[in-house]
Amino acid sequence: MLDQIDTRLLAALQKNAHLTAQDLGELLHLSPSQAGRRRQRLETAGFIEGYTARLNPAQLGLNVQGFVQVHLGTHGPDHSRSFARLLDTRPEITSAWTMTGDADYLLRVYCADLPALNSLIHEVLLPHPAVARVHSQIVMDQLKRDGPLPT
Repeated sequence: MLDQIDTRLLAALQKNAHLTAQDLGELLHLSPSQAGRRRQRLETAGFIEGYTARLNPAQLGLNVQGFVQVHLGTHGPDHSRSFARLLDTRPEITSAWTMTGDADYLLRVYCADLPALNSLIHEVLLPHPAVARVHSQIVMDQLKRDGPLPT
C-alpha cells in the first residue's frame, strides 16, 4: 500500500526524475536518508520502473508523428508472436497496444517525413502475412504531452 508520502514522492519524481534524496527529503519533510530509502523501496516494489529522458522529436528530425491502426486477417498465436517480433525491430514504432474494437493493434510512430511513414506502412507492416489492412492518422498538433500518471 502507498501512503500519502509515497504518493507525493511518486508525483515529484514524475515531474523531475533528477531529484536527489536531499531534494526529496526537503519536499517531503523527511531526512535525505528516509527519502532515499522510500524511493529505493518503491523501485524494488516495481512502482518505479526506470528513469528516462524525454527527447524532442523535431530536434531529432522526426517531423511526423502518427497513429497506425493494424487490422489482422489471421488471428493465430504464431501470427501474433511474429507481428510482435516485427514491432520490436522497428525503432520508429515507439508504442504498441492490442485493442478491443475494430483494429487489433494501435501503433504510435515517429518518422522523419511522409515518405518514411509511407515506407513503414507499405514495405514493413502490410507485407506481414497476418496484416489485412492498416489505417493511419497523422498528428497535426499535440495539445498535451504524455503526462504523469495520476497518483
